[in-house]
Formats: sequence, structure tokens, C-alpha cells
Amino acid sequence: MLLYIHIPFCDSKCFYCAFNSYTDRFHLKHEYMNALKIQLKNDIENYIIKDNKKIETVFIGGGTPSTIKAFEYEEIFKIIKPYLEESAEITTEANPNSASFEWLESMNKLGVNRVSFGVQSFDTTKLKFLGRAHSSKSAINAIQNAHKIGFKGINCDIIYGVQNDTLESMKKDFDMAFSLPITHLSAYSLTIEEGTKFFDRSSVKIDDEELSYEIFNYINNKGFHQYEISNFAKNKESESKHNYGYWQHKEYLGVGAGAVGYVKNQRYYPSKGIEEYINNPLINEREDISLDDIKTEKILLGFRSLNGVEISLFDEKEKKKVDDLVENNKLYIENEKIFNKNFLLSDEIALYILD
Repeated sequence: MLLYIHIPFCDSKCFYCAFNSYTDRFHLKHEYMNALKIQLKNDIENYIIKDNKKIETVFIGGGTPSTIKAFEYEEIFKIIKPYLEESAEITTEANPNSASFEWLESMNKLGVNRVSFGVQSFDTTKLKFLGRAHSSKSAINAIQNAHKIGFKGINCDIIYGVQNDTLESMKKDFDMAFSLPITHLSAYSLTIEEGTKFFDRSSVKIDDEELSYEIFNYINNKGFHQYEISNFAKNKESESKHNYGYWQHKEYLGVGAGAVGYVKNQRYYPSKGIEEYINNPLINEREDISLDDIKTEKILLGFRSLNGVEISLFDEKEKKKVDDLVENNKLYIENEKIFNKNFLLSDEIALYILD
């Protein structure tokens, strides 16, 4: 079982961000953390203790987890500690501005062993264009501090496909990232979503497939292997176990306002609004996931990562299409699993097979 904990507070809202986050509810932080504990205890009781399971990975995301004082997480870790696997990967996201040395050190002492920094760029002009509040210097300092403290895993998020991006400008961002003690890089293409400041401003995004290929090649040549369409790791040990859990369609608890959980072929959605969540953190909407939907998700997720797809998932008609794609050098088969050679074509390949 995986555990996701959502922190919906942010110092500022990035212009491309569609996540459930708020910049004007800071007075509710303490009450929110108390509500989190209520839901966490309830979910552990119902899905961990009853089913005699363990928590394999924990991911604290947002929003911005580093806007919450480290001491507010102490009881959270006391609650989950008895149910953690011995070698559990525990990740927190962090913003370079709010992730001080003291905050990072305190989180590490609580048990967090992996930190993911939302850097997005080391270029001042691009950071301002994206609505990021931190500077290149604060991002560099935060990564160096995490290394000094002793985090086993350090991820750096970089965003590309933004207006004025070129291979040369992106190389500067990646070179700076690789000069720092990171173990993992997430390179995301900008997406324009409804409800963001960038919505209806299509000119801010570059749709350049060739740039994606060039970026992927550049990162791979720097010694970070691509194991999912947006994720690159220094070595096998540095791959995100939590992300892999999602791609393998493992069950996960979703704790917090706007989080999502997936247990026993059902997705559940706690209240999105912070006030509503505080008033009753145990209310959630339920959605049954059909076996056909589960199959489709496993195939889509498997083809966009090195996880691959079990051959047994496909019927005879679909297997013929798989054979076609193997013959045309698009897919390959190994140990009863089918793997995709080009992650950028993952959706097209999956839809072709399933059509």
C-alpha cells in the first residue's frame, strides 16, 4: 500500500498550476493538520490494520509541504511509523524558498529520506514568467543543503516547452541541475489547464516533439536513464518507488483536501475545500473502477514507463496488434511482459491496441 498526503497551502500560485492549492488560508494550517490526522487514523484502521498490510512508500505533496512547520508533521509520523515497511521510501516535495536548512533537517530526522524540489528553471526570466517565487540561488542552496543533511534521494523538477525555450536554453538548466548533487530529475512538458493563469494563452506553450526527443537524448547522455516519460534517475536505486507503485496500479491511500485514494477497485475523493475538509475529513466521494478501466490504465501506464505490460492482459485480437508493433520495432517482449521503445508514443500505441 502507498500513502499520499496532500498539503494544499502555497506561498504563491504558479501561473501553470492546476493542483488543489490555496494562498489565502494560512490561518487554517494547524486545524488542517489536525483534520489530516483524523483521516489518516481512519484510513489506516480501515485499509492497513484490517487487511494486515504495510505502507511501502509515503509521498507528501501539494501545494507546498514546506509551508508547514516541521513540528506539525511529528504526530503524522508517530501515527504511520508502526505500519511502515522497514525500507520505506518517504518523500516530501519542497519549495526552495520555504525549505530552509532547519526545515529540511527536521523532516529528515522525522524519517523523510527523499526530497523533491520544484525548481522548474534556474533562469531568472523564465522563473518570473512562470510565476515562481524563488530564485536560482535559493534553488541551488536548497539542493546543496539537502545533500549536506544526508537525504538519500534528491529530485529536481524542470519544466520545458515554455515560450522561448530552445535546446540550448534547456541545456543550461540541465547542466546546472547535473552540477548539483541530485539523484533524480523530472523533466515535464508545460501543460495548459483550465483554471490557471496560463489558460487561454496558448502562445506560452511550445508544441515541439523534436525538442522533447533532443531533451531526452541530452539527459540520457548525461548519465540519467529515462524510466518513465518525464522521469530520469542516476541509477536503479534512485528511481521513485512511489511513482512506480502508481504505474503498477498498486493501491494507495489519499489523505488530505483534494487527495485521491484507490482501494479495492474504488477511487475515493476527500473534500477539496480546506474548510469543508476540516469540518469533516471523513467525507469522501466514491467511484467504482471497472475491470475494463483497470486494464486500460495498466496498459497506458505500463507503456509510458519501464514497468511494461503483462502479456496476459491482452486478448487474441489485441495480441495480433502487439505482434505487429513488435515486428515494426515499436515494442519488445521480455519475461512475459511487453515494453515500449518510445515513451512519447505510449498513448497512441495503447489506443491502437485497444481500439
